Amino acid sequence: MIKKAQVFMSVDGSITASIEQKKPIARVSTNASYYIDEQGSYMPLSTNYTARVPLVTGVIEKNNLSNVFTVAQKVKVDEFLKKHVVEIHQNEDQSIDLRLRNADFKVHLGTLNQLDKKINNLKAFYLKAIEDKTLDNYSVVNLKFDKQVICTKK
Repeated sequence: MIKKAQVFMSVDGSITASIEQKKPIARVSTNASYYIDEQGSYMPLSTNYTARVPLVTGVIEKNNLSNVFTVAQKVKVDEFLKKHVVEIHQNEDQSIDLRLRNADFKVHLGTLNQLDKKINNLKAFYLKAIEDKTLDNYSVVNLKFDKQVICTKK
């Protein structure tokens, strides 16, 4: 839980401790539950506090969190994603799927190539589907192809 700690004694004999906590950006929920911190490393769960971060599921190995960490970082800094993404799922082939808060469909990102472009396509699709009131008509929104969003109807 501690990112950095410094303890020192001043000239007058008083002891001072400076502690910086780790900040979780995603919670892995597999056989072993834990957080991923801002550096992409393991962080144990706390018995006193539960962070409101996306849940990570699927095929996750502690020593290979790079794909999940990359997506979790994007979610943390992007207001749209932070508001809507509730789950990041890593498949066996290392491809990524997302679940959104108020949508009943799976967003298939595929690989992380051109991730920013895929996220922009998702935002454009989501806003258009909200406007047209067609958000509940889809079961899968596939973003893995370049220059297109492929949707599967329910």
